Amino acid sequence: MVIAAEVLAVSQLFNFQFRQNYLSNVGYPEPVLEWTFGQNTNPAVWGTLVLITIFTVNLLPVRVFGEVVYISGCCKMIFICLLIFLNVIINSHSVDSSPPPLFKYYNSPYSFESQNFTLGGQIFTGGPGHLASMWTAMITCFFGMAGFDAVAIAAAESRDLELDESIKLATRKIALRTILLYALATFTVGLNVPYTDPNLADLAINSISNGQNSIFIIAAVRAHLIGWPHFMNAFFIFSATSTGINGLYEASRLLHALASIPDAWPRWPVAMTLRERLERTVYGVPITAVFASWLFGLLGFLSVNPSSVEILGRIATSNVVSMLIVYCLICAAYLQFYKCVNRAARGEDPQIDPNQNQNISAYDRRDDHFYPYRSHGQYLRAWYGMCGCFLVVLFNGWFTFVSPMDTGNFLASYINIPIFIVLILAYRVRLEGFNPLNWTRRANEDLHSPLSVSQMNPRLRRGRLHRVNRDVLFSRQNAERFAQWLWVWLK
Repeated sequence: MVIAAEVLAVSQLFNFQFRQNYLSNVGYPEPVLEWTFGQNTNPAVWGTLVLITIFTVNLLPVRVFGEVVYISGCCKMIFICLLIFLNVIINSHSVDSSPPPLFKYYNSPYSFESQNFTLGGQIFTGGPGHLASMWTAMITCFFGMAGFDAVAIAAAESRDLELDESIKLATRKIALRTILLYALATFTVGLNVPYTDPNLADLAINSISNGQNSIFIIAAVRAHLIGWPHFMNAFFIFSATSTGINGLYEASRLLHALASIPDAWPRWPVAMTLRERLERTVYGVPITAVFASWLFGLLGFLSVNPSSVEILGRIATSNVVSMLIVYCLICAAYLQFYKCVNRAARGEDPQIDPNQNQNISAYDRRDDHFYPYRSHGQYLRAWYGMCGCFLVVLFNGWFTFVSPMDTGNFLASYINIPIFIVLILAYRVRLEGFNPLNWTRRANEDLHSPLSVSQMNPRLRRGRLHRVNRDVLFSRQNAERFAQWLWVWLK
């Protein structure tokens, strides 16, 4: 579904056009700001080109594919930093004759000074209006911030953890970069665009809009920057395409992993044949799984019909709800693992004999310096993540209950909850029959001696700053270690 949404997004971004009365009202120096070639071309053409690009890149060998994704990711990181600096400069240089001090647009109608939230003709003011605005924006941002699980999906094709610790560093990097850069970009651009801007107002919540509705492009237009809106819109097309490439990678690998579990498939000959084909790889690439996942991108051709934009936006919302349900399960799985491994560390696991197992202390991950996957407050953070995702899933479609009730958006917001429950029940029936009294929890609590990753010198682990000479702060050796540490976190 993400692939289809990104294909549609690219098709919409090519339809780039600002209304002339809007340009004159904000004082833009040029009377016309549009992509004529994009408006005169059928959106299906752009969708076809994007789909071909996404499919071709995913057929590359894994190492080449990783290098392509790495380069595109670096370009997007640089672009986000550029947007942050650009909006700071815009805020410090007013187009008025007497510019106020820095952060001059912190007051109404900019940034945090929104006075109301309009939905379906109803206006929410005061505290309820602020809560509705924040909650709706948070739900919308989840679609753009999805992808934390990509680190785990790519783990099987990553470098050896014992030597490179790539998964640990990637997990922390993606969290730090997403939180820091998204927060700064949102804050700085919010200082330059009022919430009353007509290109931001009255947009459907569950929809995918055009480039002229991007708040970053609007900020450049209101600052009378020539050329920058075209560059931003073109880069957004590149960003959406690369996101579609990543989405197809994740979908194909999940489908390939599912194909490697025979119990998850019916015993029909046709299903078994399909499973074997999906599990097959060529030069490490599951081509059949890639093609089967890519077929869902054909839904992006809904962009040919303008009325289908909101429909695919609902599909994207449904995908976000699915992602949040998965995040709930990831947190719940960690909490169960934490419980089991601590029970083993205390010698209370009946499957582990403390007298025969000399490494029982290795189960105590809290004090094990060899174990890389630990952080402060990890147990509480898992509870926070599980409860937070559950609340977002439960209340993500609150706006559908506002009279008159929107049935389509309601189904998009909540249809995945009963689907998830049906899948769980069907799996129980598949394994243990129709009698719920005979159902037992089949979670695998056999720890299989999960000894920690051992290294010659855990103090030299990548990602940590270690000084050669702790008695001297400034020295050549310490400077080299600092440069190595900085490069690990920046690259």
